Amino acid sequence: MKNEFLEHHLNMNRRKFLSNLSIGVGSLALGSLLIPDIFSKGTDELAFTPGVPHFAPKAKRIIYLFQNGAPSQLESFDYKPKLREMMGQELPPSIRNGQRLTGMTSGQSSFPLVGSYYDFKQYGASRAWISDLFPHTASIVDDICIVRSMYTEAINHDPALTFFQTGAQQGNRASFGSWMSYGLGSENKNLPAFCVLLSRGKGNGQGVYSKLWSNGFLDSIHQGVQFSSGESPVLYLNNPEGMDMANRRQMLDQLAALNEQSYKEFGDPEISTKIQQYEMAYRMQTAVPELTDLSKEPDDIVKLYGPECLVPGTFAANCLLARKLSESGVRFIQLYHQGWDQHGNLPNEMAGQAKDVDRASAALITDLKQRGLLDETLVIWGGEFGRTNYCQGKIQADNYGRDHHPRCFSIWMAGGGVKPGIVYGETDEFGYNIIKDPVHVHDFHATVLHLMGLDHEKLTYKHQGRRYRLTDVAGKVLPGLMA
Repeated sequence: MKNEFLEHHLNMNRRKFLSNLSIGVGSLALGSLLIPDIFSKGTDELAFTPGVPHFAPKAKRIIYLFQNGAPSQLESFDYKPKLREMMGQELPPSIRNGQRLTGMTSGQSSFPLVGSYYDFKQYGASRAWISDLFPHTASIVDDICIVRSMYTEAINHDPALTFFQTGAQQGNRASFGSWMSYGLGSENKNLPAFCVLLSRGKGNGQGVYSKLWSNGFLDSIHQGVQFSSGESPVLYLNNPEGMDMANRRQMLDQLAALNEQSYKEFGDPEISTKIQQYEMAYRMQTAVPELTDLSKEPDDIVKLYGPECLVPGTFAANCLLARKLSESGVRFIQLYHQGWDQHGNLPNEMAGQAKDVDRASAALITDLKQRGLLDETLVIWGGEFGRTNYCQGKIQADNYGRDHHPRCFSIWMAGGGVKPGIVYGETDEFGYNIIKDPVHVHDFHATVLHLMGLDHEKLTYKHQGRRYRLTDVAGKVLPGLMA
């Protein structure tokens, strides 16, 4: 063996050496083309290669239909006939078990149980119970997985909303979509990896703010790009008056040269990020106007989503735009629909909210499915926590309110490797506590990351001496949710 090794190297001439070397150089060049960031230096010695999943993903992209303000599970997907039977009776102390309340109901001397004003029926092969408020969602029940056992520690809107979006109840953390951009990159270099769409319902709304789609400590290239419903879907994207594309290109080249000089002098990585952002904006000038033009959608698609889909800024229009963005390779599309905070007048207000979102949510699933995209697109629908089984304020048969309830609530998911046509988890007959298969926010994040081909314990970023991750120091993948 030793002689063969020596003979091989003694016979190595200049021609053979250069020939073998060219193969290696070619492989390096091919790798840099397929994965542009493969040779970039990470901030963490344990960092993975950006744009490369840890294992084979079940989903390629996410559309998150976030129902901001917390829709009541008791009027949507968690049927509790016991509450109707005991209408007006006190919540048993053994059920509450001393759990904390918000400041809005902690002073109440009475906690009368209140059942849903709306009826429920069973649908699909799973015989899942769904409220009459969601007939279109009921029609796709065999395509979705209803999770009735979500829970969180946060009891007020801001920390609960921030928790779902960033994995922490405090601010200044990277958002879910930013982690996706950091971990997997973009499928389309002409569009951002992370886009944000906003709509507002007719009910009382909790506000949303840019920290929810912030890049936090990650490079700013990973921040979500907000689309507006005005004439300019992305602000400051169009050329100013008197400048054409040729002038714009020349200006960006000169600006890039100045930034490169500054980078060499100061070594600040954000300077390189700014160059990338300017280039992205230049490429988006062509891609965004075509994508955001919904007027050319065929009649059958408009009929599917409803006529509201042609009105910019509505939930239906944002669902249709989300499909187009997803189809074009955007990695993470976040929709926020505001107006779900029904502390009073719930039967009337929630009916309006459900009407806003039910048809378009179901249409999105149907649309993705008929295009062959549902298997690789994970769709999530849900809010930041649930609602109490007792009435907040004065109780009436046709008018009542519900306070915040973090102990159990419902969401649904579809596509992207999620097991379809099932109901996961179970709450007690009062709808107050989970009795089977609890799903914490960290578990939810860990499972979604797994579906995207990412190990939540390995998706880390070192910042100020500590390695951060979306799931902090907790979370477990839940195989029962996956196909």
